[in-house]
Amino acid sequence: MPVFAELTAFLRASLLDPAPAASEPPGAIRRRRVVVAVTAVLGALALGSSLAIRPGDPLFYPATIGIAAIWLVGAFASGPLRLGRGRTRAGGTSRAVLQGLILGGSLLAVFLAGAVVVGRVPWLRGPVDGLLAHAGFGALPVVAAITALNGVAEEVFFRGAVFAALPRWRVGLSTVVYALATAPSGVPLLIFAAAALGTVTGLQRRATGGVSGPIVTHLTWSLGMLLALPWALDVGS
Repeated sequence: MPVFAELTAFLRASLLDPAPAASEPPGAIRRRRVVVAVTAVLGALALGSSLAIRPGDPLFYPATIGIAAIWLVGAFASGPLRLGRGRTRAGGTSRAVLQGLILGGSLLAVFLAGAVVVGRVPWLRGPVDGLLAHAGFGALPVVAAITALNGVAEEVFFRGAVFAALPRWRVGLSTVVYALATAPSGVPLLIFAAAALGTVTGLQRRATGGVSGPIVTHLTWSLGMLLALPWALDVGS
């Protein structure tokens, strides 16, 4: 079927066929791993502390910006980062912006469908409502800007620095590190979201050789969740 063939070609180009891996000298790799390990611990602790802040407390947004700063400083301090190039079905290359929009939008649709179910289960919805309560106390443009900043910072660190620091099994291990970094939040669905998003963007990072595509995917998903998740939860309830 033409549609199936097109879908298969898109998935191969955007996620499945790996780009040539970049190599670094042993000394640079060791330095990157040390910086990545320290940054991951600091960022996870900061995330847990920020989510413990009471909704409505004005300290929440500076704390969230501080987390993004930790990821960004750690990423750039670890060594060179690559933007990468996406490959099209026709064999050309691009910055993978369109691929990121499609992948992020698809992942968003799956999560919103799941949110309709979560809205019917009080013990699942409670922690999600706790997260959304923070967003309800700020102006939407400000919240969206901070959400976007954190999305970029997470991709630059986890799909940039962490991915490059790993010797093998980079997609799986970088996803595990990403999920573990969200564990201090104590929100199971946030950890699951990190695992799902990390898998998709990790595959995209391997396929493109850089972070530009994963950034677009992450921003599409996270901003879409910010705007549409409350609606999906209400539909479920």
